Amino acid sequence: MAIATINPADNVTVKEFDEFTETQVDAAIDAADTAYASWRATTKSERAAILARAAQLMTDRADELAPLLTLEMGKLIGESKGEVALASSILKYYADNGEAMTADESIDVPDGSAIVRTVPIGALLGVMPWNFPLYQVVRFAAPNLLLGNTILIKHASNCPQSALALEQLFADAGAPRGVYTNLFVSGAKIARIIDNPKIKGVSLTGSEAAGASVGEQAGKNLKKSVLELGGSDPFIVLDDGGDFERLIEGAATGRMANTGQSCVAAKRFFVQPNLYDRFVGGLAKAFADLEPGDPQNEATTLGPLSSEQAAKDLAEIVQDALDRGATAQVGGHRVDRPGAYFEATVLTGVTEDMRAFSEELFGPVAVVYAVTDADDAVARANASSFGLGATVFSGDIDAAHAVADRLDSGMVWINHPTGTAPELPFGGVKRSGFGRELSHFGMGEFANHKLIRTVPKESKIAGAGG
Repeated sequence: MAIATINPADNVTVKEFDEFTETQVDAAIDAADTAYASWRATTKSERAAILARAAQLMTDRADELAPLLTLEMGKLIGESKGEVALASSILKYYADNGEAMTADESIDVPDGSAIVRTVPIGALLGVMPWNFPLYQVVRFAAPNLLLGNTILIKHASNCPQSALALEQLFADAGAPRGVYTNLFVSGAKIARIIDNPKIKGVSLTGSEAAGASVGEQAGKNLKKSVLELGGSDPFIVLDDGGDFERLIEGAATGRMANTGQSCVAAKRFFVQPNLYDRFVGGLAKAFADLEPGDPQNEATTLGPLSSEQAAKDLAEIVQDALDRGATAQVGGHRVDRPGAYFEATVLTGVTEDMRAFSEELFGPVAVVYAVTDADDAVARANASSFGLGATVFSGDIDAAHAVADRLDSGMVWINHPTGTAPELPFGGVKRSGFGRELSHFGMGEFANHKLIRTVPKESKIAGAGG
């Protein structure tokens, strides 16, 4: 795949970039490895100060960064501004809290002392997706830079200018050469990078296929990996909580954020019979009200997908469902205008023989199912091979928690679409991957939790274990 900015609003190629040679890649890895020795030797306070400056620079450059995100992957300009703010808040959070999160932990022992010290492990590779060009990178980079690891980023091939902007931002914030480095390489070159002994771990956010490949390569090299993969998140409606309009707003927002191109977007809606018809009608109306247009225009409410291929792939899955008997309550087709647009769509009557039943719908398409009760909803939600996020709506919080406890997912949000925040762990189970990013759980993924046990010199020497 060419490394290029292609505006999905009109499919025009804006700018192309040359892929790095193997020599350039090796030099970047060497620089990251060399930088690690001095970077880990700095104090956490010094590293935190650089993250704080990066957070401020991101805020200061919001008017440059947000339009760039919209240009490269098509998200609505308002959502791009929101992503810039979120990424800045993550940098600030780890600047403010990272030192305390990695403080020594004491263990009670009969004599002497024992502590667990959280220390970095070296140069890390991050393989990042296009759907959140700033946020996805920062949630991996911020905790690890604070910890003392160095970072190499292989960003998605369709957002190269965003990748360069991030590299420049960290440099301007004071990160020494080799601490944060962008790599312009294709996916085919990732295995060779992982094989390099100077790379100590790899984190990927992307497809199942990409995750399986990276996980296998990391395993062969006995290196730690964190994989955040796809999702087909359930949205379970137990009742409307006394506010039907808020329920529909939550459902529409949960599905349509980032034009539906989010791993944690609600994709499968499970509704009991007494609310089913009303819910389908309400969601269809909310989708019908969305207006396609230029995503740089604040008035636009339906942007393009990330690429023409993404729109074609989604159209094939939807058409397969329609051909096999599903009903489009609204939408169901490409938008008649240039660019990678697809209508906001609500599908009902989806059955197991349709691709839409089991495949992740990465775009503005919701599938609504009627269920008999909460037990049926849980069973059908858990039947998916994915297990990233989930949403439960109910006015009965105890009932919502009871359902949440039974869901096979890494995250459950109650009475709000699945989201993210700097302090909350992010990640899934099953084919949605493993490991966590953000919070102290994420901080500990690429760390050596080193035990330091001090025994009084007058103590008797005991036999070794292990």
